[in-house]
Amino acid sequence: MGVASAFAITSLPAAYATPSATAVISEVYGGGGNSGATLTRDFVELGNAGSAAYDLAGYSVQYLPGTPSASSLWQVTALSGAVAPGGRFLVAEAAGTGGSTALPTADATGSVAMSATSGTIALVSGTTALTCKTAADCAADGRIVDLVGYGSALVREGSGPATGASNTAAVARGAALGDTDDNAADLAAGTPSPVNSAGQTPGSGDGGDGGDGGGDPTTPGTVRVHDIQGTTRLSPLAGQTVSRVPGIVTGVRTSGSKGYWIQDPAADTDSRTSEGVFVYTGSATPTVAVGDSVLVSGKVSEYYPSSTSQSVTEITAPTATVLAGGNAPPAAVALNAADVPAAYIPTAGGGSIESLALEPGVYAQDFYESTEGMRVTFSDARVVGASDAYGELWVTVKPDENATARGGTLYSSYDQPGTGRLEVMSLDTTAAFPSADVGDELSGTTTGPLDYSTYGGYNVQATQLGTLVDNGLKQEVTRRQKSDELAVATYNVENLDALDAQEKIDRLAHGVAVNLNSPDVVALEEIQDDNGATNDGTVTSEATLKRFTDAIRAAGGPRYQWRYIAPTDNQDGGEPGGNIRQVFLFNPKRVSFTDRAGGDAVTATSVVKTRKGVRLTASPGRIDPASDAWDNSRKPLAGEFVFHGETVFVIANHFTSKGGDQPLHGRYQPPSRSSETQRQAQAAEVNSFVKSLLAADKNAKTVVLGDLNDYGFSQTVGTLTAGRVLTPLITTLPAAERYTYVYDGNSQTLDHILTSPAVTHYDYDVVHINAEFADQASDHDPQVVRIDVSRCRRG
Repeated sequence: MGVASAFAITSLPAAYATPSATAVISEVYGGGGNSGATLTRDFVELGNAGSAAYDLAGYSVQYLPGTPSASSLWQVTALSGAVAPGGRFLVAEAAGTGGSTALPTADATGSVAMSATSGTIALVSGTTALTCKTAADCAADGRIVDLVGYGSALVREGSGPATGASNTAAVARGAALGDTDDNAADLAAGTPSPVNSAGQTPGSGDGGDGGDGGGDPTTPGTVRVHDIQGTTRLSPLAGQTVSRVPGIVTGVRTSGSKGYWIQDPAADTDSRTSEGVFVYTGSATPTVAVGDSVLVSGKVSEYYPSSTSQSVTEITAPTATVLAGGNAPPAAVALNAADVPAAYIPTAGGGSIESLALEPGVYAQDFYESTEGMRVTFSDARVVGASDAYGELWVTVKPDENATARGGTLYSSYDQPGTGRLEVMSLDTTAAFPSADVGDELSGTTTGPLDYSTYGGYNVQATQLGTLVDNGLKQEVTRRQKSDELAVATYNVENLDALDAQEKIDRLAHGVAVNLNSPDVVALEEIQDDNGATNDGTVTSEATLKRFTDAIRAAGGPRYQWRYIAPTDNQDGGEPGGNIRQVFLFNPKRVSFTDRAGGDAVTATSVVKTRKGVRLTASPGRIDPASDAWDNSRKPLAGEFVFHGETVFVIANHFTSKGGDQPLHGRYQPPSRSSETQRQAQAAEVNSFVKSLLAADKNAKTVVLGDLNDYGFSQTVGTLTAGRVLTPLITTLPAAERYTYVYDGNSQTLDHILTSPAVTHYDYDVVHINAEFADQASDHDPQVVRIDVSRCRRG
């Protein structure tokens, strides 16, 4: 570089690097693939004016928008190799959707979408992103070897940026690579003319932007898809550029994560290596079609949808040559009970399983991973997870695996997660996605590439979707309690507040009045304050409960009264501003509530023994609200009811959620269930409270109920029932009926009713009205226990 004068340094807001006669940025082009462009992708070319090779190990090329904002970040493309004396070094960046000519084989590849008209490129000694955003600050950063600002870039060298860059024009130095630290003087606009380290120009190289270099651009390179996929969950070629990888396009996704799948019809003999891979096109809509025979070049990467998920092997920043269209797709892999293994996934002591060799004949998740990106197919599959708002449903390819009584797949223990479950989506954006309930069937054949996502793991991206057969699943209606039975129910009404649409309120009310048949006591979870998520300090729920109970009455139910403790603002978790809480509804014509003053958000109720029997110091009241167990979580609501002269204690709960737990299908195995720690502490608090009731009166009739956010086989429930003080009624049902919630195609129990030993005569029912249906009022099913109080054990 030439030496900048003292006048230039002090008078111009220009970045400059220490003068050098070696490595410089020789050409910059950001119009690749744009309208009118010939070349298909952006590039940065480096040159070496020195007499010795310039080592680029640990270096990077970095890009900053021409007019950076406070949130703008330098985008980094790491380099390796060297620039030969007098030679060039080509860095390929993002591809557009236009253009007809590929770059010569790139020496390094990034995915930066550069502006065609204005931006800054820096050659940096290091791969940490620069932080400077002004010319002066960048001039002071000694890591910058060379810098080029073009168009109207604020960060540039000298009197101004290089001008004239466009969709069809690059800015470049002369052949001698002259550098006076003045971009406007040193670089001029002209036809893009990229040259790689082999001296190749567009049309003289292989046009693949990576891989094995040279050769006929219509001839496959040396790398095949199974080489990219490898025998573990991680590609052995991750981070490397591959060239002219052959395959047949088997699916195209034009929304969300855009791209397409290719599959090599010439499979190897290793069952562990997939023959399919996803080609990620970024924001660009793919221009290929199913059946195209293509050669794809780009960079192999592992995309992680989340921090705990497995990854998806992809080819990024791609260029593709279409050799021919209308080709028959490779044969699809059959998914059925005979071929998908019974074991779910390998374990690694809680660590990552990514480096373990796949065992597709042993583990279902390894089997799916070994077919990642390939065409798969199944026939006549039962729906085990209803359609959702995102165009997804769940099926099982194992119809006899852990079947529920109504057609789902039961999650009965940690080692029985349902190996036949698969999520299904459709790549056909022109057709409406079917609205399916649990127990329905996708009849006929469903076929498409196998993908992976955060929400649900492996999924079929259907190019052919089976026909939905409606098997007529109906909402259940439980029987009405007899005159001498106390009916106590629990229902999570999913963030109900007074501002909700009348339709939602009416549907939830119908569930109470009709499906639950008007219980005497209803413990509600997720009742919000009177203005819902509006975060203004409101904590009362009077308007919410007035609208809800009016709707119950209009649906044929009783005129319920209610009791609750308003929480301290924003201290009980849930939606910010919503202040969810538990509420007791009760029918005063059937049961009375015993009010004892003193209960509030921060005051604990306790148990006292009197000559008239055991009672609570505050009713309604909260169980030890100051305990750390309830931090940012709902506190239990305890109350006394009297039915036919008998006192019954009811404790309504909503334990902390499973947020933060690692997924069943994730890369860490076995998955961490970190949220259980707080739920177990909450269960211990309630267990201690029930023990205090029973210590005062061993025959105290107690019902503990609500959304415990944990399974019947969990340690949370084990802690809650410790000392046999409570019986979880879900365990009294036939195994195929033990569920209240459906998640990822697994029918599972999160909501519970438990009773103390004195409750000996009861009839218990989970009432399935929501979780199995595409059209839901809530995502939880309610449940009810009818207690024959007069026949229950006395002292």
